[in-house]
Amino acid sequence: MDEELQRSLGEVARAARERLGLTQAQVAQKVGLVPGVYGRIERGDMMPSVPSLRRISLALGISSDALMGVSPSQVAATVDEAPPEGNLSPELRRILHQLRTWSPKRLKVLSKVLTVLASSFED
Repeated sequence: MDEELQRSLGEVARAARERLGLTQAQVAQKVGLVPGVYGRIERGDMMPSVPSLRRISLALGISSDALMGVSPSQVAATVDEAPPEGNLSPELRRILHQLRTWSPKRLKVLSKVLTVLASSFED
């Protein structure tokens, strides 16, 4: 398991709990964990299961993304939303923006053209 993620998650959970003025035992009770187990999560000694992570997130009023150190610029907010384009070149972003307006038929033709072009550049 990624120890840095465990440590970071624990630090964020502790900060959120302290901001709410709660004890570890109070959060553990809300989450349905034994206080010692919740304490291990905050110390970065243990990674919670996904269901526990969700309950911790709800109990502390903080997104699971924030608990795991994932920023909104790194991921889409929903399945229906396009992924962020922060790491793409300006040219590629412009192309993607235009392609999102194209019909499936036009995209299929473009895909075939790109396949032919790509094969012509192979050694």
